[in-house]
Amino acid sequence: MIRVTNVASFLVGFLVLAGYAATASAAEATTDEVAIRAISPVWAKAYNAGDAKAISALYAEQAVLLPPAAPAAKGKAAIQAYFAKDTAESAKAGVTFSLDPKSKSDVGVSGDLGWESGTYAVNEKSGASVEVGKYLTVYKKSAGKWLIIRDTWNSDASPSAATPAKK
Repeated sequence: MIRVTNVASFLVGFLVLAGYAATASAAEATTDEVAIRAISPVWAKAYNAGDAKAISALYAEQAVLLPPAAPAAKGKAAIQAYFAKDTAESAKAGVTFSLDPKSKSDVGVSGDLGWESGTYAVNEKSGASVEVGKYLTVYKKSAGKWLIIRDTWNSDASPSAATPAKK
C-alpha cells in the first residue's frame, strides 16, 4: 500500500508541475507576443518621421529586407540606406504609412523566433488611398530583445495596376 501511495503522490506532484510549466510557458508567449506587436507601431512612427536610423535599429545586424520590386537589402547598413531613400521619397510624395487599425496583426512565437503578419495602408495627406497591402516580419529574440531578421511586404493591387517602387 505504501508503494501505491508513493506512486500516487509522485503522479500528483508531476501533474502539478507540468500544469505550472504549461501556464508559465503560455504567459511567456503572451508577453513575447505583446512585445512583438509593440514593434510595428514604433517602426511606422519612425518611417513617417523619415528616421531611417531608428527603423534600422529594429533590425538584427544580419537581417534581410525583402522589398517588392527591388533587390534584397542585406545587413543593417543596407537596410538603413534603403529606408533613408524610401522615406525621403515618401515625404516628397506627401504620403504616410499606417498599420490597419481595424485589423489586429497575427503574431506567433516559438522559442526565440517569432513572426507577425498584418495589413498596412499608404495614404496621401488628403486621406486618399495610394496603396493597401500586407506584411510578414520574422523576429529573433537576442539578449532579451526582439529584433527583425526578415521583413517583406506587398501590395494587394495586381502587378499591372501597382506602381513599381522607385529604386
